[in-house]
Amino acid sequence: QVQLVESGGGLVQAGGSLRLSCAASGRTFSGNAMGWFRQAPGKEREFVAAISWSSGNTYYADSVKGRFTISRDNAENTVYLQMKSLKPEDTAVYYCAAGQQYGHRVNRQKAYDYWGQGAEVTVSS
Repeated sequence: QVQLVESGGGLVQAGGSLRLSCAASGRTFSGNAMGWFRQAPGKEREFVAAISWSSGNTYYADSVKGRFTISRDNAENTVYLQMKSLKPEDTAVYYCAAGQQYGHRVNRQKAYDYWGQGAEVTVSS
């Protein structure tokens, strides 16, 4: 079993920054895709960003493009989500996820096999 543990959430004012981390541990995972999703109160979970472990290719939701950056540290089995210029509408629980393939469906929840427990991010206005 693969465990994903998010950290780095918290409360920040609008315009501020936060960095989320997602550490993978447990059974060796051979998948190539890592993603971040978020779920705001009363809304469905939505895609935020994804990265390929092997190539470093990235993909972002339009709502965060230019403000959020996803990166990975292969040696540490950790993926990061740097969030800048945060807005109140970014308030949500952020989940990291691991999947087998980094492909055209990387923005779909079904592409991922393992999920973290979530990290809460609150942006005040």
